[in-house]
Amino acid sequence: MPPLIIAIDGPSGAGKGTVARALAKRLGYRHLDTGAMYRAVAWKALQSGVPLDAEDAVAELAEHARLEVGPDEVRIDDEDVTRAIRTPAIDRAAAAAARLPRVRAALVNRQRKAGEQGRIVMEGRDIGTVVFPDADVKIYLDASAEERARRRAADPAHGVGRQAALTEVESEMKARDLSDSTRATSPLAVAADAVHLNTTGLSVEETLDKVMRIVEEKLKTGEPKN
Repeated sequence: MPPLIIAIDGPSGAGKGTVARALAKRLGYRHLDTGAMYRAVAWKALQSGVPLDAEDAVAELAEHARLEVGPDEVRIDDEDVTRAIRTPAIDRAAAAAARLPRVRAALVNRQRKAGEQGRIVMEGRDIGTVVFPDADVKIYLDASAEERARRRAADPAHGVGRQAALTEVESEMKARDLSDSTRATSPLAVAADAVHLNTTGLSVEETLDKVMRIVEEKLKTGEPKN
């Protein structure tokens, strides 16, 4: 099997993280959640008293912080922030940090270095369009706003829990979608050559099976199957 670079993009709650981790495990690949990098930098900025609109200062953190994003743990400057970065407050802070061009440039550089040898499943919002525009496989996962809100509200990993009001979660998610899709640098978008997969009503296993077939088609023919 050639060392593929697999890019999985999409909005919050579309299933990127769950599917990307499972796909990487099935293929024996590394997995990198690039969103966790923005979350960790935003968390560090808040903890350090750095305003999120202070682009140079936040970019300095993004460039020089010791940042480790593993399958089960996220650390920045040796501090475990795995749970701390999965909160609504950090959702908003990460969105603000992600709009800063210098911050994106610093983290994109790190992401490219992490994936340059291939054998990686990388998830985010601009992997197939900016980080690796020549990725071997590009998949854009999406789902209805209602479905994405339901998943996020039920996901304890994001500190929301089943008691969260769906309307509140959906409102926050739409605000994040707007922020991501309208930012000047690396906006959330579907790459022209990506396979667009709507996961509304699909289980994780059903989605994973569809994604795996796309990857297998690439391995057989050199072209992903829509």
